[in-house]
Amino acid sequence: MFAFVIRRLLRFVVVCIGVSVVTFSILHASGDPVALIMPEAPEADRVKLREALGLSDPLPTQFVRFVTNAARGEFGKSFFYREPAFGLVIERMPTTLALTCLAVTLALAVALPVGIYSAVRRNTVTDHAATVVVFLGQSMPVFWIGIMLMLLFAVQWRLLPVSGWDSWSSVVLPSVTLGAFTTPLFMRIIRASMLEVIHLDYVRTARAKGVSEWLVICRHALRNAALPIVTVIGLQFGLLLGGAVLTETVFAVPGVGRLLVRAIVQLDFPIVQAGVFLLAIIIVSVNFLVDVLYVYLNPTIRLR
Repeated sequence: MFAFVIRRLLRFVVVCIGVSVVTFSILHASGDPVALIMPEAPEADRVKLREALGLSDPLPTQFVRFVTNAARGEFGKSFFYREPAFGLVIERMPTTLALTCLAVTLALAVALPVGIYSAVRRNTVTDHAATVVVFLGQSMPVFWIGIMLMLLFAVQWRLLPVSGWDSWSSVVLPSVTLGAFTTPLFMRIIRASMLEVIHLDYVRTARAKGVSEWLVICRHALRNAALPIVTVIGLQFGLLLGGAVLTETVFAVPGVGRLLVRAIVQLDFPIVQAGVFLLAIIIVSVNFLVDVLYVYLNPTIRLR
């Protein structure tokens, strides 16, 4: 177990370094933030501001300074907010995590029973209907789902607020939008995983012993079918964090995604670097938890 943790930590360090290099390179190739901060100022004033922000130093020097500060959890002050960038990201991260967790919970609440039922009642009308829903759901982009839900529930029927994150009613539409984006994938994976195990010998043996069908499916079949499901959930969590950028923008949710969109448009390097770095840490941590769950669900798997 100790060697497993060490190997994962080394991978974590490599991922963080890779994310830092890519983010730093793309940002500094995208333009000059000083031109946005002082669009009509004389060039002499722009030069002074670049020196004050450290943007006039050679790129290798800026990168070494960025990595050194990032290792201490310091990403500098935002060019526009004039506040510590990491603090601004941390302040908004709970909203993004809450949105993502709610989306995963809603997706599983729908996909788990429907996927299991479709596998148990294979080739029935319900199974075919669920398959059609899967294909339709996977073909619709998250921003289109959000706009359609907004037009129906907020504009047409006036049941829910169109934006915000200050009450339970304002949480519904963003969570459902993000959850609807990943529900079809969960349904397909759960159905396929259950189909692989429900006809195996140990399941037939449990039925022959007189165990109720509900216990056979939930206790015997579902646990052994859970490995690919857990994998997809771990991968989708990272994708949903990225999808939260569009959802937060559509519904004006005050999360990290919306903050990053503004920072990218404004070329606010410290906020983008802090946000991407923190999201990378969260995604790698979730993948680590998935690896640990693998061993719990199937003890025959060796830690590698």
